[in-house]
Amino acid sequence: MSVNETIHEGVSARPVVEPMDEHNCALVGNVHPHDWKNPTPQSRYHLVAIGAGAGGLVSAAIAAGAGARVALIERHLLGGDCLNVGCVPSKGVISAARAWHGAREAAAVFGGPAVSGDGDFAGAMARMRRLRASISPVDSARRYRELGVDVFFGHARFTGPRTVEVGGASLAFRRAVIATGARAAAPPFPGLDEAGYLTNETIFTLTERPEALAVIGAGPIGCEMAQAFARFGTRVTMLDRAEHILPREDPDAAAIVEHAMAREGVRYLSQVEIRRVERRGDDRVIVYAQGGREASIAASQVLVAVGRAPNVDDLGLDAAGVRHERHGVVVDDRLRTTNPRIFAVGDVCSKHQFTHAADAHARIVVANALFFGRSRESRLVMPWCTYTSPEIAHVGLYEADLRAAGHDVTTITVPLSEVDRAVLDGEDEGFLRVHLRKGSDRILGATLVAAHAGDMIGEVALAITHRIGLRKIASTIHPYPTQGEVFKRAASEYQKSRVTPAVRKALAMFFRVFR
Repeated sequence: MSVNETIHEGVSARPVVEPMDEHNCALVGNVHPHDWKNPTPQSRYHLVAIGAGAGGLVSAAIAAGAGARVALIERHLLGGDCLNVGCVPSKGVISAARAWHGAREAAAVFGGPAVSGDGDFAGAMARMRRLRASISPVDSARRYRELGVDVFFGHARFTGPRTVEVGGASLAFRRAVIATGARAAAPPFPGLDEAGYLTNETIFTLTERPEALAVIGAGPIGCEMAQAFARFGTRVTMLDRAEHILPREDPDAAAIVEHAMAREGVRYLSQVEIRRVERRGDDRVIVYAQGGREASIAASQVLVAVGRAPNVDDLGLDAAGVRHERHGVVVDDRLRTTNPRIFAVGDVCSKHQFTHAADAHARIVVANALFFGRSRESRLVMPWCTYTSPEIAHVGLYEADLRAAGHDVTTITVPLSEVDRAVLDGEDEGFLRVHLRKGSDRILGATLVAAHAGDMIGEVALAITHRIGLRKIASTIHPYPTQGEVFKRAASEYQKSRVTPAVRKALAMFFRVFR
């Protein structure tokens, strides 16, 4: 039996750990050791975490660190999507693609050496696998055992409101947390299954660069991978029903990224309806309708990136009295399910499907489940970022949401072309947009389009979380020159806006008197 077959025994198989080179062998050795023996269950656990992605791992580590008896159950790979098929491998691939693009642009932009020819795609992917393996000990089974957590591999299924079964063993618990995450959703396009396709769970297994890639979906995953593969030299076409890419974002923010991707060769087909997918020799052919006319494109690979489906199947949720719907497990503001002994975190129950959201949820659950806390999910200030070039990061509410909720807002927009460091770096496409409560400096939401937006948005997240207004940001010294100075510029714009005609008139009178 192969490593993948061992990992997937009793579960719908998804061969995500390929090729089985030294790096992936090291990965699997950490996050699903082939010789692992499940421990003998304790009489009762204070907390059982089902699923070992970010939410389950953080829940288990915090609870065990506090002295609780904790069990952690994982049917596949510890680390979940983030380590194995999400954040970690995708950012490794994106970093390589940015470096390739930068090398090609160096001559024209900075007078650097001229670079041409194909790069080593297999080498770039091997680097990603090596780095992923080097990170994996943090999420390893052995580390969690050393933390005092009983680690079980196998498929978990509730057998009652206070018990869960795994590998033939029954675990009793005082509290449990469902952290099973979500999986890539596949739309029911005729012929798609027969033609074959990639998702984020399989695209990182590639060792040969596809000549042509069709990306179905123009959300964050679709855009990130489309741009990365275009930079590797693949011909990329994106298709989506939406009018513009990243439909969740402000149209002008998305337009900056869309134009950047177009310059790099990504073709975007908007407002299309996919009719069917066919296999013709080595190609996959997508037949679609656009503007009332039918057309088709051929690609060597198809990436489906149209959303995610919560992992709620065959968990015995009915036996546990846990309500679930199409969008996942139903929870209240304290992340409790309809069984007050069972909580849920992360992608399986939340619209915020981010690793950092699952981490934050886990901290709420441990406090509420074990220590009589009253933490609420609605109080979280959740930033997010799409890691294209430039990046789009956001925190708080969008202007349309604010106005729909009846808020009267003042909006300040600062172009990056006014930030010296962004100009010097050749990264001046983008802007910072801040929404303020009318008549106040209180920040209600912000969008940042910049090369390093994900690293920079934390300043606004901190401000919103702790109700730090723009006036205090204006009084904070920012190092010069940095791209982060854009926040101080926005604060200065707010300060200038306070100097109304009446204030200017009063100041003029003051200085006439005190000459």
